[in-house]
Amino acid sequence: MGPLRSSGGTFETIWWDLQGPHFTDREEKWLVQVLTANKQQSPNLNSGPLTSDPGIIPIVGVPYLAFTQYWILSVLTLGWLVYDWKTHSQGGRRSNWVRNWTLWKYFRDYFPIKLVKTCELSPSHNYIFATHPHGILSYGIFCNFGTESTGFSHIFPGITPTLATLEGIFWIPIVREYVMSKGICPVSKAALKYLLTKMGSGNAVIVVVGGASEAFMCLPGSTSIILKNRKGFVKLAFQTGAQLVPCYSFGENEVHKQKVFADGTWLRFFQYWYQTIAKSILGLSLCTFYGRGLTRDSWGFLPFNLPITTVESSTWKGWISI
Repeated sequence: MGPLRSSGGTFETIWWDLQGPHFTDREEKWLVQVLTANKQQSPNLNSGPLTSDPGIIPIVGVPYLAFTQYWILSVLTLGWLVYDWKTHSQGGRRSNWVRNWTLWKYFRDYFPIKLVKTCELSPSHNYIFATHPHGILSYGIFCNFGTESTGFSHIFPGITPTLATLEGIFWIPIVREYVMSKGICPVSKAALKYLLTKMGSGNAVIVVVGGASEAFMCLPGSTSIILKNRKGFVKLAFQTGAQLVPCYSFGENEVHKQKVFADGTWLRFFQYWYQTIAKSILGLSLCTFYGRGLTRDSWGFLPFNLPITTVESSTWKGWISI
């Protein structure tokens, strides 16, 4: 594949090999096992159905235990949730140990994923990283900003990244602890404003601007982003004095294939119906997608191991009409 450029020429030219890394059969089997485990537990911007997410365990388990001899566990869990309710909106509880798990390095190498810096960011300022595209499960954004596997703290010394995701994830006992340990916060005005005004300087909040709606548009070989009428992050930058940093993940749309049924068919009607309901009620993008299986040429739901390169551009310092 040839060089990729943004339409506005903001990003540097990125070259990549679509063949990806070359692993032995043993290494590939291990990486697939690691990715399978991580796909189930990573709190990406829009998780899959709850039935395929470990979050279903505390959702079902905590109420169930309340009617057994272990009811005290439910009481303690819910009591802690109430007592600690504001923490996820006030900086959370980041764990560098969790962010540096060896697991994430295997996850990074499966695609592979890398982070490219095109300009320096001063620790004396705060930043809002406006990222595109969402992709199906935002693998590049999760790996680059939710872990240290690509070396964010070394690439941007003095900058602390906080990835913003759905607030509903923080309503789930136990899961919220794991999510906070990775330096993830709710994508709410209160949480983002706290990080940008109450936590000193050197903070960067990462927002996937297109959200769930953009996930429906991610198709291999095409680039469609949603930016019109998404002005909240710009207003927040003005209010807090944070600088805007555009980011783009090249290859994010290539790792899964999405099926959109033909208009006018009952399959398209059903697909549109459940996607609209899930988005309006849960904020989730329930895309109809597929990828590879446990072996290289098989069918399944794992992503294709194609490279994802997230490029950070220079900050926006000009005035933007809102």
